[in-house]
Amino acid sequence: MRLRKLTLRHFRNVGFAALELQGRQQFLVGANGQGKTNLLEAAGFLTALRSFRAVDNKLLVGHGEHTAAIACDLEHERQGETKVTIKLRHDGKELWCDNARVTRLADYLGKFPTVVFSSQDLQLVRGSPAGRRRWLDLTLAAMDAGYLRALQMFTRALAERNALLKRGLTGEAQLSAFEQTLAPAAAELIRLRAAGLKALGATLKKNYAQLCDDAEPAGLAYDPNFAEASAEVILARLEAGRARDAQFRTTLVGPHRDDFHFTVRQTAAKDYASEGQQRSLVLALRLAQAAWFQEKSGIRPVLLADDVLGELDQARRRRFWAAIDPESQVIATGTSLPDAELGTWQVFQVADGAFTEKATSTEAGA
Repeated sequence: MRLRKLTLRHFRNVGFAALELQGRQQFLVGANGQGKTNLLEAAGFLTALRSFRAVDNKLLVGHGEHTAAIACDLEHERQGETKVTIKLRHDGKELWCDNARVTRLADYLGKFPTVVFSSQDLQLVRGSPAGRRRWLDLTLAAMDAGYLRALQMFTRALAERNALLKRGLTGEAQLSAFEQTLAPAAAELIRLRAAGLKALGATLKKNYAQLCDDAEPAGLAYDPNFAEASAEVILARLEAGRARDAQFRTTLVGPHRDDFHFTVRQTAAKDYASEGQQRSLVLALRLAQAAWFQEKSGIRPVLLADDVLGELDQARRRRFWAAIDPESQVIATGTSLPDAELGTWQVFQVADGAFTEKATSTEAGA
């Protein structure tokens, strides 16, 4: 897939921008806080109608505006020339594909993959389980409508059960109604998370070895809240935990408490890996995500690299670029132009939400 035109209106600090994208590599250069990441955020929104930075879509609408819009003109492996338009309001969003309104997200998922490499990705190693779960849910739901259905069903049932607990309504009949929905949805989430992380972990291991020149083995491990994930076992755990849940007024067991962790040399990367190793881990994870998206969808994702390489040594930077699929479109950002050895880039200068195309950055043999 290639993104050929990206148009934004009232998206964060971008009042209006229309970028005609030519070739395989685009670079957005400018000082921090000017809007480079905002454009990548808009491009990344194409995949699953979710931001990689903000949970609340209200934050994406420009200050003082009622609506924002993202329009993407694409060259697509399966659909040919395609246009996707997303309209954001404070109370919701609209999605249009080739002038037809899309009303079911499940009909859209998996068709327009993008992968964002962000400096915030370090929090996938260092941060809270909630951040890792959000990444995992977005990644798996983006390619699997079944995962999205299970996640939505689980989330609704969990919210209803927690609402009863907060109100002190802890009767067996009241809680059981939601537990009967919660348990099978939880079991399906755990099954799909285990399979997804197994596949991602195998590719991460290969990518990390390439980035670090086989210096040390790395891995990815699932930490489910339940050791056994059948609906029957989960239902029994929910029933057995009602008294404790009533005391704390929330559901204390379930996949909403799952986690996963990274390892380097069989030790916890969060505690023992160096910063360089941690950065290499998240780059390897994003490369694994791109490969998994392509395997699942049959569509080559657009890669969005948000100033992620500045903290890596030169050798690891070279290995990262060598690891990227040479046919993938890459849209990258930085405060200075990329190394000449990285080939030909279409360059846009970014200042105060405005994008101005500059002379192409080239190197012989690109």
